[in-house]
Amino acid sequence: MSSNNQFSAEIPQSVILEVTQKLQEIRTLLAPYLQGLTAEERETLFKMGDKTVATVQKVKSYIDTNSEFVPNYMDEPEFLKDEAVVSGLSPVYNLTTQLSSDINDTMTLAGSEAITAALLYYGSVKEAASKGIATAKPIYEDLSERFTRKSSKKTPKP
Repeated sequence: MSSNNQFSAEIPQSVILEVTQKLQEIRTLLAPYLQGLTAEERETLFKMGDKTVATVQKVKSYIDTNSEFVPNYMDEPEFLKDEAVVSGLSPVYNLTTQLSSDINDTMTLAGSEAITAALLYYGSVKEAASKGIATAKPIYEDLSERFTRKSSKKTPKP
């Protein structure tokens, strides 16, 4: 009995190390300019999407051509810096999002195939242990801890 193997590749450790090194270099290059947020801070901020990015870029264009409408209480240089950061990081964000999605999909597919094969092996060991094959017993006992299903029944409240 064979299974439908959709993913069959080996990524050389040298490639993983090189990619990790380059990603760390990218992170180091951007570190002075990046800002982390707490979950609470993130909740309180306006979120920019495709429409709001376009709006900010349009406002920048209008400021360039019609600066007489910039209110004196607006910090125009800070607005221009913020817009430049969003416009500059947008292609980096898009690329890293695509990369992250591709990595996640690959890990999900390879992981699904790996756990399916592991379950087949476990089933074989379990059957061998149940038939009294001595060498299977310690393997089964070790693996059974990982493959034992947790009860989905909730204990009733007293």
